[in-house]
Amino acid sequence: MIMAPRLRKFALTAHVAFSVGWLGAVASFLALAVAGLTSQDAQTGRAAYLAMELIAWFVIAPLSLASLLTGLLQALGTKWGLFRHYWVVAKLLINVLATIALLMWLPSISYIAGVAAKTSLSNVDLGGPQIEAVIRAGGALLLLLAATAMAVYKPWGVTRYGRRKQHEQRTVSIGKESK
Repeated sequence: MIMAPRLRKFALTAHVAFSVGWLGAVASFLALAVAGLTSQDAQTGRAAYLAMELIAWFVIAPLSLASLLTGLLQALGTKWGLFRHYWVVAKLLINVLATIALLMWLPSISYIAGVAAKTSLSNVDLGGPQIEAVIRAGGALLLLLAATAMAVYKPWGVTRYGRRKQHEQRTVSIGKESK
């Protein structure tokens, strides 16, 4: 079912807002992770990890889920379809995998914040998790930028399913014209 134009524009606006918000929140998270890793001031490091937990749970996670849901709504309610174009499938996979990875990693973020809240933090205390936070946030940022580029350039064309659907639509409209 194709959405009415006003609803489609509203849903697209919501999807873009949630997706761009997710990207911006991940960029902020990355900045805090780098600050926590490189800061010579223990208080700055502690503050960075405490802020990262709040951003992850209350900004990034909700935005990732909202982006996924509004993206599905866009795909199912517009001519693009969910499996008709390779770029839509690729964006869906990025969104689903990134959201799952985020949800699985949230307890680790809380662990880092918990250690930061209870102790005098130094780079020796959390070396592995601190570096992991930077790597994961950097990777997430790259994936979200790739999804953004796909939304703009729409690469790779139509899937087999999409070609079949296009053929079916042409056949139906030719049949209607000949009557």
